[in-house]
Amino acid sequence: MEKVVKHRPDFDEIFMELAQNLAYRSHCVKAQVGAVLTKDTRIISIGYNGPPAGTHNCDEEYPEHGCPRDSKGSCSLALHAEQNAILYASKNGANIEGSTLYVTLSPCISCARVIYSMKIKKVFYWKSYAQYKGIPNDEGVDFLRKFGVEAVQFGENA
Repeated sequence: MEKVVKHRPDFDEIFMELAQNLAYRSHCVKAQVGAVLTKDTRIISIGYNGPPAGTHNCDEEYPEHGCPRDSKGSCSLALHAEQNAILYASKNGANIEGSTLYVTLSPCISCARVIYSMKIKKVFYWKSYAQYKGIPNDEGVDFLRKFGVEAVQFGENA
């Protein structure tokens, strides 16, 4: 009988796939983004983009066009996936320093500043925020790299 060899995914694949699945939890009608914060092959926290818990759901209150936009054209009400993951971890006393973040969309500049400030050492991202927003470069990725945080595009889009 022939032995079937299955692909044994590494932790990077597992965590990015989890981030991709978490994105489906988002109520955002514009973009669904998921994040997984890990340390030493263990999950510290998870998150996805959306308004703060207990406020509203964009797909229910603003189903056609999404929630109101801010001056930069972004959602005026939502937290980003990486913000939600970091806030939950901090709120619950997790040690974030030296951790790795997996996110389905590269961090914006604001999230990059938070990631750096929390001493997260590495970020894997699936798709480009710059391409999504139609801007010339990934400011968040550039910021992270400039200040010593490893930022790596993951998977077949790399």
